[in-house]
Amino acid sequence: VQLQASGGGLVQAGGSLKLFCSAYGPSFSTYVMGWFRQAPGKEREFVATISWLGDRDYYLDSVKGRFTISRDNHKSMVYLQMNMLKPEDTAVYYCAAASQGVAPKWETDDYDFWGKGTLVTVSS
Repeated sequence: VQLQASGGGLVQAGGSLKLFCSAYGPSFSTYVMGWFRQAPGKEREFVATISWLGDRDYYLDSVKGRFTISRDNHKSMVYLQMNMLKPEDTAVYYCAAASQGVAPKWETDDYDFWGKGTLVTVSS
């Protein structure tokens, strides 16, 4: 599956952005999907993940209550709604797909496919 992330941009602290991940290829509904991010000078970190059916999700502690991951299997899309953004959320955000298992996954190595990232910049 090929992935394309979009929706990034510049926003003030406290603002909102919604990221989009388009998937191209068969069997999208069988992939566990995730969002990761990488800030300048830091390693890539897990942000959020969602199960096949979208009935289970899991978040990085620092984004719980602010970010929401969702998916539309009919449209082969995954979303990340980001509210109450903080400067420390500034990073390149990547969507990823895991072909094994059904449950949400938070380890980078569990993911087989990665899209190009989209930059989110939060100004203070």
